[in-house]
Amino acid sequence: MSLRGRTLVAATVVLAGLGTGQAHAQQHAGPSPTTRQQVYAQAAQTYHVPENLLLAVSYLESRWDANQGRPSTSGGFGPMHLVDGTLVPSAEHLAGGQEDPRGDTARPALHPTAPAAAARTTRTAQTLQEAARITGDSPNALRTDPAANIRGGAALLARYQRDLGRSLSADPAAWYAATVRYGGGDWFAGQVYDVIRTGASRTTDDGQRVALAADPAVRTEAKAAGDPETECPKDLGCEWLPAPYQLLDPNDQTNYGNHDLGDRPKSQKIDYIVIHDTEGYYPNDVQMVQDPTYLGWNYTVRSADGHVAQHLKAKDVGWQAGNWYINSKSIGIEHEGFLAQGGTWYTEAMYRSSSELVRYLARRFQIPLDRAHIIGHDNVPGTTPSGVSGMHEDPGPYWDWAHYFDLLHRPLHATAGKNSGEVMILPDYDKNVVPYTGCDSKNPSALCPPHGGGSIMLRTEPSDDAPLVKDIGKHPTTGGTATMSVYDHSARAATGQKYAVADRQGDWTAIWYLGQKAWFHNPAQQRTAVGVRGLVAVAKPGATSVPVYGRAYPEPEAYPAGVPVQSLTPMQYTFAAGQAYAVVGSERGEYYYAKNFDRSGSTVVRGELKYYEIQFGHRVYFVKADDVDLKPVW
Repeated sequence: MSLRGRTLVAATVVLAGLGTGQAHAQQHAGPSPTTRQQVYAQAAQTYHVPENLLLAVSYLESRWDANQGRPSTSGGFGPMHLVDGTLVPSAEHLAGGQEDPRGDTARPALHPTAPAAAARTTRTAQTLQEAARITGDSPNALRTDPAANIRGGAALLARYQRDLGRSLSADPAAWYAATVRYGGGDWFAGQVYDVIRTGASRTTDDGQRVALAADPAVRTEAKAAGDPETECPKDLGCEWLPAPYQLLDPNDQTNYGNHDLGDRPKSQKIDYIVIHDTEGYYPNDVQMVQDPTYLGWNYTVRSADGHVAQHLKAKDVGWQAGNWYINSKSIGIEHEGFLAQGGTWYTEAMYRSSSELVRYLARRFQIPLDRAHIIGHDNVPGTTPSGVSGMHEDPGPYWDWAHYFDLLHRPLHATAGKNSGEVMILPDYDKNVVPYTGCDSKNPSALCPPHGGGSIMLRTEPSDDAPLVKDIGKHPTTGGTATMSVYDHSARAATGQKYAVADRQGDWTAIWYLGQKAWFHNPAQQRTAVGVRGLVAVAKPGATSVPVYGRAYPEPEAYPAGVPVQSLTPMQYTFAAGQAYAVVGSERGEYYYAKNFDRSGSTVVRGELKYYEIQFGHRVYFVKADDVDLKPVW
């Protein structure tokens, strides 16, 4: 399937009876608009496109952001995602990193070598060049000037409508086929009309306030149909691209890839959905997941149009989280993109298709829709002290968790007063601009382009000048010293995460975090956290500290003969008496033993040992129920 449905070669353009030069002259007639909202209105009027349709298409493409003139993963620019067909970047797919693909100590870890990451090929779609021919604006202006880019998108929509033999109707419902062509498929078009019906408003990355009024009366039927082999909502149009289950050495049943077969949820309940970004481009990502020597995950979501490919059935276990306990109880969803660029091209189409998929999976497998069970790869716990530093950081601080949970129909909100003993992190994404570094690999100390985000920084004292809190697991060689790198989450708390309050002082709130007080700015006029009701875990009376674990494995007595007992190694962090941590889940000890390609000896070990899942730092961890008492807070 092509990356976009914009592949027709440009022909002679005639727009509502106007030639290219005439259209160019008309578009610049009259006073220049001064706001982004006015730009959309003028472009819609110039090219006779319904204004709400133009706004909705642009919202799906970019959430109305200009993205500092930087290209998307598929070479698209600006609010209308005009694709430059001459752009051919190359990048190495960075997935895999330092993690054991299985996070498993039952057998020697596979260390698959991924195929060389291929450069993304030149796209046949050249919507930016087509728009330049229609409007007379230069390709550079269409890349860098939001107003020119919006005019270009409007011109393309009008051209597609006339190519289909349709009139330039004022009724947005009459533009369905043109919208399919612009966005690449029926699912995209269906989402455009959903936005028209529900409306939207936000402040863009360059400070422009844009709004689309809801019009519930607009009706059109989406026609997306998925591969019957996939486990997806019927209208999402998912594609089946299976990951191979293959023996790599005919003389060694333990040498196989790139996932494990299972029988979930019959054998094990699926408790988590792990949100990843690929750190690569979609064509290369789906090539890699089909490599038997690499590692498998369940789904990949394409940035440009939200297209979903499924690779593993939910019953089977992907090697996607770097923690075998989490692997065996989760579904992994990869999203095309790069952590350091996520603020620019985690697209609305991607958020919408991913959230629709997650809603479906959560209903099917009774997975709670909260931030303790819908987690980022950066929230997965390390398995042993030595493995913490190599755990991944995606999808990173630019993933908009609040918007994602709105789309999941579980909006994040306060459930207690401002002085509650527990808080949920909830900054205003668009206003929460953190000065990260590291977005430019050639100049890692340079500040990242200003952009909203979903994470807040944590400090040792209630002051902007205080040092960041330490993470001795993430930074073992520097005594835990954290940095402002966009890749370093060790002194950050993310949207939707819940923490026990340790202290308050003026506009500052302290939470318990990795065994220390962690302060963040939480002024009344722009809250970055809200009060919530919940339970917190504290050390039992007489105990000086509580061991913290990265896996909730059974007690040794639960393992049958022939199944190696999995060690329960406490992490290097201190959960001391007097501290408290938000309880976000509970589990009974469980371990899926899968060693051989032919599945001989495979079994699920279940114990009586009970654990609580706690929000301990940026990652969740586990404590034994026998080691703590629970206290309600509100």
